[in-house]
Amino acid sequence: MALKGDRHIVQTEISFSLSDVAERGVVVMYSVAGSGHALADAAGTVTLLAANSSGNKPAGLLLNDFVSIDQTVTHRNWHKDVQVLGERATLLRKGWVVSNKITGTPTLGATAYVAASGLMTPSKHATGGEAMTPKCGEFMGIKDEDGYCKVAIELPAI
Repeated sequence: MALKGDRHIVQTEISFSLSDVAERGVVVMYSVAGSGHALADAAGTVTLLAANSSGNKPAGLLLNDFVSIDQTVTHRNWHKDVQVLGERATLLRKGWVVSNKITGTPTLGATAYVAASGLMTPSKHATGGEAMTPKCGEFMGIKDEDGYCKVAIELPAI
């Protein structure tokens, strides 16, 4: 489980689709944007970056799991809020969650940056500064014994 039930959702976004297998709690990046009336039919896309996030902007924290299944053989699990690749993603833009998708050792009040694979980290990329590791929020505590930490998400990061 990547997110615990404790959360406060102020603003979400559902205009973007995701074509990567991903677990809720990771931060996804903008990939392709729709425009004008295209937003109703052909949404933009977001992606989960495997390497560093150089030059990319965070779109939001993923609130659903994305799975790759053959729906002619297996149906999705409606009770677990599972989405199939290519469907729209629910992204947290403003609020807070308790997540274990964190690398490093966060401290209370430390800035949360996006690291590789959508994980959040308290440290900037050493060589590139904020452009290499974009800001996505703030840590509201430290990791517990299971690796979970409360994180405030506020995008766009100001």
